[in-house]
Amino acid sequence: MKFAVLDFETTGTQSTDDIIQVGLAIIDHDLSISTVYSSMVKPGVPIPPFIEGLTGIKNEDVENAPELDDVILEMIPLLEDAVLVGHNVGFDLGFLQRALDQTGYLAFTGRVLDTMDLLRIFFPNLSSYQLSMVSKDLGFVHDRPHQADSDALATAHVFLKCLEELNDLPLITVQRLSELFDNQDSDLGWYFDGVRMEKEAQPIQDLDEHRFFRQLALKVGDWNEILPAHEERGNMPLADVSFDEFLEQVKQNLRNLLPNYEEREPQNRMFEEVIKAMTNDKHLLIEAGTGTGKSLGYLLPSIYHSVKENDRVMVSTHTINLQEQLRERDIPLLTQVVPFAFRAAVFKGRQHYLCLRKFEHKINTKEFQSPKEDVLIAAQMIVWLNATETGDDEELNMGNRGADFWETVASDTDSCLGRACPWFRKCFYHRAKHEAGTADVVITNHSKLFTDVKAGHQLLPAYDRLVIDEAHHLEDVAGKHLGMHMKYFTLVHPLLRLFKDSKNGQLAILRQQLGSSGNERGMDWAIAIDNLYPEIVDVKENWDKLSELLFALLPQRSDAAPGEAGQFTLRLLPEKQPTEWNVITELENQIHIGLSQLIRKGEQVMNQIKDSDEQLGTDSLVTDVSGLFKDLTVVRDDLRQFVKLESTDTVYWYEANGNYRSKSLQMYAVPVDVSKQLKEYFFDKKKSIILTSATLSIEKKFQYMIEQLGLVEAEKEGRLMTEQLSSPFNYREQSLLLIPRDFPSVKGSVGDAFFVDTLANSLAETAKATNGRMMVLFTSYRMLKQVYEPLKEKLSHSDIAVFGQGVDGGSRTKLTRRFQERSASVLLGTSSFWEGVDIPGEALTCLAIVRLPFQPPNHPLLEAKSERLKKEKKNPFMKLSVPQAVIRFKQGFGRLVRTSSDRGIVIVYDTRVIESYYGKHFLYSLPGPKMEHMPTEQMVPRITEWLSQAEPEKETVNQEGEQA
Repeated sequence: MKFAVLDFETTGTQSTDDIIQVGLAIIDHDLSISTVYSSMVKPGVPIPPFIEGLTGIKNEDVENAPELDDVILEMIPLLEDAVLVGHNVGFDLGFLQRALDQTGYLAFTGRVLDTMDLLRIFFPNLSSYQLSMVSKDLGFVHDRPHQADSDALATAHVFLKCLEELNDLPLITVQRLSELFDNQDSDLGWYFDGVRMEKEAQPIQDLDEHRFFRQLALKVGDWNEILPAHEERGNMPLADVSFDEFLEQVKQNLRNLLPNYEEREPQNRMFEEVIKAMTNDKHLLIEAGTGTGKSLGYLLPSIYHSVKENDRVMVSTHTINLQEQLRERDIPLLTQVVPFAFRAAVFKGRQHYLCLRKFEHKINTKEFQSPKEDVLIAAQMIVWLNATETGDDEELNMGNRGADFWETVASDTDSCLGRACPWFRKCFYHRAKHEAGTADVVITNHSKLFTDVKAGHQLLPAYDRLVIDEAHHLEDVAGKHLGMHMKYFTLVHPLLRLFKDSKNGQLAILRQQLGSSGNERGMDWAIAIDNLYPEIVDVKENWDKLSELLFALLPQRSDAAPGEAGQFTLRLLPEKQPTEWNVITELENQIHIGLSQLIRKGEQVMNQIKDSDEQLGTDSLVTDVSGLFKDLTVVRDDLRQFVKLESTDTVYWYEANGNYRSKSLQMYAVPVDVSKQLKEYFFDKKKSIILTSATLSIEKKFQYMIEQLGLVEAEKEGRLMTEQLSSPFNYREQSLLLIPRDFPSVKGSVGDAFFVDTLANSLAETAKATNGRMMVLFTSYRMLKQVYEPLKEKLSHSDIAVFGQGVDGGSRTKLTRRFQERSASVLLGTSSFWEGVDIPGEALTCLAIVRLPFQPPNHPLLEAKSERLKKEKKNPFMKLSVPQAVIRFKQGFGRLVRTSSDRGIVIVYDTRVIESYYGKHFLYSLPGPKMEHMPTEQMVPRITEWLSQAEPEKETVNQEGEQA
């Protein structure tokens, strides 16, 4: 078999555009690349500037190039009897067919394979399938992206790598792939079928590397084989070892492992404080600045305490990102340097784990909503099962349809068969739960902490000591979980999964199976299921009506990003309901009655099928359908709680955005004050809780956090320790903070024309002085959009690119990656860029803060908290708005200096920091940068001067601390 790997560069993406370069790499029968053909092509139109910039191909490069006829004539023999391969091959195939037609040849009728599809299947964990990224990840040199010969060669290498992966798969996996694509109008199926036949003719291999169960190959065996950590260790490694002795040995091992390891005073202080709090049953608030190495600062004392006392420590992070960082980086490092075996387990929310029973059922019945896309995701997962030890969705890059697919195969409580499930001992969720129960240290996240509280502590293993990292988010997460949050699709998804139409949905499939079972009772049940359909349709219609009514009540405002909730917000007051509320209550009542009948009748039928002795082969389906009825019960009760508006201690509101209207509806019922519940569930019950973050204090004091988190009593009783660790970085040398004191001010979230023009000018001049490498933080998406075009225009003659969140598409991660890859660029971001974005080194030199990050005063939760403070005769602005904004401001500032060798400039365009009575709270809370204010026109000369000063001698880097 011969493969022809094709790539075209063209004057645009429309089929009517012209080809400007051809690259063709031929892979022979022995899978070697025998020929690389390349030629420029003379187009009939000039090359647009955008394409010149992308490809580097200029008009002068193609003016004497051969005509299309001559190039096609040379290509034809190379394409003969070949399978055509391309990266996103549809694009190149379209141009090829048009070129063949134009030059009088017959269309290409051979087989076609897309490396995009192959990569998704065989490398399901790559973060991007862009050719240049893939080449880098797989270790190929691809030095001229967007030039056809280089792209074709890179694609050929990628293709061969995919074939290698396919060849290494066990026979059973290849058989499953072949079966999955059977009846699909796809050349992939044809190719997998050929590989299957070849493999079946060979002697069986790979019996040791995988575990085989019910026609799937898995990487891991039964989880009940895992022994508790202390049993596995056998001896007591810390019986006579003090914490200091243990620490000294770890440090010695770190020195041996990392040649440039250097101790840091703040990290040493953190070790001491954390172990003291754990040993003396105290709570600790500890602010650890960037570069302290706080992950190790709490992990080492946690490991020591849990192993010495046989007393598990729970560690909770706010983001899955940090959870992954601990798993991928910090724990493996500690495994090398801690002088005995310890076990740390990561335990996430249940919806992150694959349910093998549901997945098996899905691929056996081929129950796919959008077959072409879903078959690819299913193939990806079949291959992934050969490699995953966790079954965690974070390991997969499933593409845009992935979330809907995952929802149908994710583990969940309501449809879990427990020990009755054939997959029970292989189950990824129960494996994670068992590992957590046998571990010394368990790493979870804030969401799961609260889900566990709500589930009566049935989810997490018992613990008395807890470390909360990213603790400045704890109050917010508590509100969301101890309250109620529901979306439009919270009700629609279970309804559609039950019944989409007579052929699609769990009930429709169950009805078909019962109808064709030939069993008399099966027919009765099929009729009973038919009777449920009209009720589902009624509930859905009433829900749509209710959602539209709610949307119509929203006051119109549009200063958020498309797709960002919060464009329209309405707070509902128990004592002052909108006049239309009685219509909404009536509709909710109809939905309540409809759902109650549907659930009652549905559960009745499911129980009858379950209790019968008939062998119908429907067990799996019946379990899932019963689970969906349980989901609907929760939704029904939540909706009632929301519409009744009963509690005065709860803030009720809902949000939606103009793009998706009622379908973007989100409803909230959140406690005004969670401090009582935090105290009751955590600070009263647990022996020791360590709360840490880089931003817990305001003006070097912890009072705000102590009040918000319910620690006032612990403080009075002497059970609370507080500690502020300064960052080991030399901020005075490494960072300069500038305030243009004559900068125009702005009212509200939108700037006037003068403000926008002045800001765009200043940003453009600064960007030229810093050669891009600049991040601009906005508090309103609308203002970001106002500045984006003028700034792009002002920088159009330089080679500095501008990326805007929400304007340039792509997630936060994608935008950050583009910003890091393109050295001369400016990144404009709103809310989510204020924290958690890590851009160390040269990529970021200048951070501009356009406005102080105050929350909109009319946000329902802020409004309710302010009202409560007013009743207590306190000033809500100083007690709440300022502290919240200071913490966010510190988070934003923290983006700049990430390592001891970073240098950079922060510009604060909001003159309130020097003009208002509260401005000092912001500046005094920063970790000591050099601060200067001056007229706007003096800023760029000052920046140029400061950047040209000799960089301070680079300190020895404590690698571990850098990363931790």
